[in-house]
Amino acid sequence: MAGGGRSDPGRQAADGDPVPPLLVACALGIERLALRGGARRGADGPLTVLRTGMGPLAAERAVARALVAPGMAGAAVVATGFCAGLLPGMHPGDLVVAERTRDPRGDVVCDGTAALAEALAAAVPGRTVHTGVLTGSDHVVRGPERAELQASGAIAVDMESAATLWTAVHAPAGPAAPAGHPAHPAPHTAGRRPVAAVRVIVDAPEHELVRIGTVRGGISAFRVLRAVLPVFHDWHRSSLLPRR
Repeated sequence: MAGGGRSDPGRQAADGDPVPPLLVACALGIERLALRGGARRGADGPLTVLRTGMGPLAAERAVARALVAPGMAGAAVVATGFCAGLLPGMHPGDLVVAERTRDPRGDVVCDGTAALAEALAAAVPGRTVHTGVLTGSDHVVRGPERAELQASGAIAVDMESAATLWTAVHAPAGPAAPAGHPAHPAPHTAGRRPVAAVRVIVDAPEHELVRIGTVRGGISAFRVLRAVLPVFHDWHRSSLLPRR
């Protein structure tokens, strides 16, 4: 798959059924580099790290293509990468775990937020993990617009997570997409496939970043993102357990 990398395609669950895949979607090459550097062997099911390209439209198209590819039926989806924090006191390298993602079409509720946040805090000690609404934008957010988004209830913003999860919960769980699939009114609760969004803050109100990787904040965020992939594997494994 263009922009992605897979591992362990032949894993099966204990009952003999194929283990659903895990799709981890990010926008930038530097984000995919960090994630692939944190890959581990022996994870449950096949893993695809997909670089979607920047912006909501690119994310939507790339994820939609990925989820109808052979072997991707029922895939769990994690949107990840860097983001801008909206709350005073946030720092580069802090993590954001979305309780829900939001864009103009509505909200998507994420799975396993509390457990995911706890696991990330243990995996990256010393980093603050924030939970709340992760909102989408079609452009880089600067200055006064931060305050407007914070007033709407969001704690962080990026350009791809909301589009990625919206596409994931509206994509068919099986191999074929129904023709003319209608838009779902907001809010939409994740259910047909597990979804989550985890972002690393690279830009915050008191720490605006001009260029990723050229200042200490960008390097710090890269290192944190490199540490999170094993936690995604654990989240994926827990999503395979029967829901009560």
